Amino acid sequence: MARRPLPRILSSGTASLARGRDFARTAADSATDVLHPLLVIGRGLRILAAAGRRRWSETPKDKRGPALFLGAACVLVVALVPYGPLLALMTLMAAAAWHGRDRTPVKTGPSDAEAERLGSLYEALVPYFSIPEDPSPLFAHGGEWDKAFSGYEFDEAGRLTRLHIRYPAYFTDGEAASRARIEALLHAKSGRGREYLFDWDEEGNQLDLSVLAALPTGIAAQPFVTSPGESVLGFTDSGSVQRTLPVLEGERPRDVPPVVWRTGPRSTEPHLLAVGQPGSGTSTLLRSLALQALRHGGDVLIVDGGGSGEYACLSGRAGVLAVECGPVGAVATLEWAAQETERRLIATHRAREAGRPAPEDTRRPLWILLDQPSVLAHLAVAEGGPDPMTHLQVPLRHGRPAHVTVAVAEPFDHLELLHDAVWQHTRARIVLGAASIQQITDVLGLPPHTTPTTLVPPGRGYARLGTGPVHRLQVPATPDPYDEATHPAHRQAVLELLPERQQAPGTGLAEAVGAAALDAPER
Repeated sequence: MARRPLPRILSSGTASLARGRDFARTAADSATDVLHPLLVIGRGLRILAAAGRRRWSETPKDKRGPALFLGAACVLVVALVPYGPLLALMTLMAAAAWHGRDRTPVKTGPSDAEAERLGSLYEALVPYFSIPEDPSPLFAHGGEWDKAFSGYEFDEAGRLTRLHIRYPAYFTDGEAASRARIEALLHAKSGRGREYLFDWDEEGNQLDLSVLAALPTGIAAQPFVTSPGESVLGFTDSGSVQRTLPVLEGERPRDVPPVVWRTGPRSTEPHLLAVGQPGSGTSTLLRSLALQALRHGGDVLIVDGGGSGEYACLSGRAGVLAVECGPVGAVATLEWAAQETERRLIATHRAREAGRPAPEDTRRPLWILLDQPSVLAHLAVAEGGPDPMTHLQVPLRHGRPAHVTVAVAEPFDHLELLHDAVWQHTRARIVLGAASIQQITDVLGLPPHTTPTTLVPPGRGYARLGTGPVHRLQVPATPDPYDEATHPAHRQAVLELLPERQQAPGTGLAEAVGAAALDAPER
């Protein structure tokens, strides 16, 4: 049986209905504000009537007759007195307004449980914020915590969410070890399993502790509003950056603050190093970078040292020169990348000497993405072949003027196998997954301003670009679209971003990479 089409008012009048609902809601709010005194008086009359009915029911039956006679006499007197009914009505309205007022109790201080928690936290800070030579210590055993804690907030469960602490001027807040001890103590006493932000005001001798909300994990890969040369690494807190991007979280549009990495000849951080445990989201990050590079017209080379096949969706796509999983192919690919970098430098130099602009093929971005390259290096050395990482030094050192960008992803266990050139030239750093403060500091060069938690979603971590601050980071969900264990909507988002497959693979630069791979065994 054929379905009848919906009426036009239901199919095309969604915007009108939405405007009508908004207008009705606004009118209802305005009417509530205007009629608020009448509502209060009505509530008071209802309370007075209930009280009178309760009092009448409690009156013994033998006394109800005299009570009625007394009430009738009072009504008669009021009616005979000049302006009596008007004064009686005004008195009744005043009594109703008084009894109908909002009696919501105003919280003027912490509850007993909250005061006890603040007191225990104050006592725990005494050994760190006091010295015996202080004649009037701000922190002392048995002292008053309200002099040191000038602001505090608790959630519905009674856990601390914000705390403003004043500490003495002689505390060594300029030493990282001293600050770390205080942060570890506050983290333990305020409740584990949450991420805290510590804001030290060394000039004013004040410390602000606040609980950070979780970063959004439902933002999938999508065409981000960025210019060529900009890549979105992920999203962070609103107070960390001065920019927002319009994105879709599921079906809901949002404006979220991104961590944008700028590459190219003018970039101060031309290459990137991402570190994390298996399953932390480093492969997701490289897939996200590859899709963004392809969208802006770049060429992509991928070396998958793990051999998991997570980049098979990119194989044969327009703009993807090669996806290599073996040591022989990795050596040939990286050797071609080194030669291509040198070719671009020479062509650009000759064009500038002749007073001409650089050739178009030298200005096309070339991305080299390496996932666990230390595994391929170990296999190549074990088989007696050359180390493929030796060919990566040229793109790392001279890739910035040649529009060549290198992104390396490695687990924590293989960091000692990375070459010194990778550490020296990857000034953009990312740590994903669960990691200790010392591990984060070793990679980023600075400790995070928050307390990392042990349970984090994939793609969650910290990022630092060059000498900038450390940002919290959540990588957009970019799973392998062929992995059915992932979210279907996220897989579909990745499939929609993939370029078309090449009709005749092995043309152009891809043919050069393939020829280098064939010649590699002979070398």
